[in-house]
Amino acid sequence: MDPLISANAIVASANIAVLIALLVLYAKVYKTSKANFTIGLILFASLLMLHNIIAVYGYFMMEPLYAPALVPYFLAIHVAELGGLLVLFRITLL
Repeated sequence: MDPLISANAIVASANIAVLIALLVLYAKVYKTSKANFTIGLILFASLLMLHNIIAVYGYFMMEPLYAPALVPYFLAIHVAELGGLLVLFRITLL
């Protein structure tokens, strides 16, 4: 497996882990507050997690179909997403 494809899968898996933590936090907030906004956050995190699950699956099952020139850009997208999710996680904990 190409090292950049592996890096993409690892970063996307880290995104999934952060999203699971966010979902747990949002579920706890919803349980205590019953705020509709929290339902939106849960939906957002769930759909973003689905995106990352599909991405990880695609990296393993469709590796030969990815153009090598595009793979570094996918990695940049996943790293930027991870950064954004970590900021969101930190803000959620405040």
